[in-house]
Amino acid sequence: MVRSYFRRAYSSFTAHVFDIPPRLMAFLFFLLLLTVPAMQLGSYVLRLLIMANIFAIFAVSWDLLVGRTGQISLGHALFFGIGGYTSGLLFQFFALPIWVTIPAAVAIGALAGFLIGFPCLRVKGPYLALITMAFPLILSNLVKWSPLEPIFGGELGFRSLPPFFPFLPFTQAIMAEYYLILLLLFVSSIVIYKIANSKTGIVFVSILDDEVASKACGINVTRYKIFAFTISSFFASLAGCLQAHILKLANPPMFSLDISFLPVILTFLGGIGTIYGPIVGSYIYVILDRYIMSILLPKAFESVGWTLPREFDFAKLLIFTLIVLVLIIKWPRGLARFATDELQNLEEARDLDERGPRIWKRYKKTKH
Repeated sequence: MVRSYFRRAYSSFTAHVFDIPPRLMAFLFFLLLLTVPAMQLGSYVLRLLIMANIFAIFAVSWDLLVGRTGQISLGHALFFGIGGYTSGLLFQFFALPIWVTIPAAVAIGALAGFLIGFPCLRVKGPYLALITMAFPLILSNLVKWSPLEPIFGGELGFRSLPPFFPFLPFTQAIMAEYYLILLLLFVSSIVIYKIANSKTGIVFVSILDDEVASKACGINVTRYKIFAFTISSFFASLAGCLQAHILKLANPPMFSLDISFLPVILTFLGGIGTIYGPIVGSYIYVILDRYIMSILLPKAFESVGWTLPREFDFAKLLIFTLIVLVLIIKWPRGLARFATDELQNLEEARDLDERGPRIWKRYKKTKH
């Protein structure tokens, strides 16, 4: 019985993963991420990868809303900040444990997405983008407003939030946090993938292609848009909670425009309308911004005896922006989607080579 089970599992893996090059690459990439802590790259690199996984959850949530339904949101920092601040509020005033504050904060973030979806969906296109961008700016000023400072902590926000594994030593705690965030990224991606490839996902794409035609077919477009807003805000709030407890900090910059534009950059780097694209874009962003531009480049200058002035921070931002622009212009559909298309071309060529002679023999038999 056990042998037959493993035989069926192996057959299913071969048919659905091994024989499909893009899925095989995704599987190998996930295995690589599982072995990263064993490489002993240091706590700083592990912390960078943890942030990349959090950004990936955030970007995938934005991609579900924009890449699948076409609802342009430039205020996703609202849900990101709600998640972090709600978890901080529950800990600060009620001393609730982390396994209670995070689910409650995620639920409140999803509720906020449900409620905000109604007024936002009365407008379309750039007007929708402007309205969604206004919400996090308003909430950012509210949390810094002096009468509310005793509640939200003012400009400092909430500090000393509880970590995930306070009972572990520092090195082991970082490794445990890495695997926890990686597991949450995997689960979030699978859930969003299932939604995107279900009947609901097909309706999302029909709304993206032609909203009027979808209404003519009897689809309740408003209900599906609200559902997309709610699911997207759910995972965005989860990302905000994770960052708040990883950094032990929830402050007003969580509502900033930088956070709102972050999933846009990550998604377009990897490929919009996919699940894997934002994940790949998150790693590209973190490697470029936090590792190459912040660590390797200064060390390269120091190795030749040059000292970098303070103005280099602005030059670094300019260089990073130019690199991102070049990548987007060169591969407008995203780096991950470009790689996937190339792998699919290889798959088609392999299928033609393997099945072509047999198809030709069968064709000759039917002719005779």
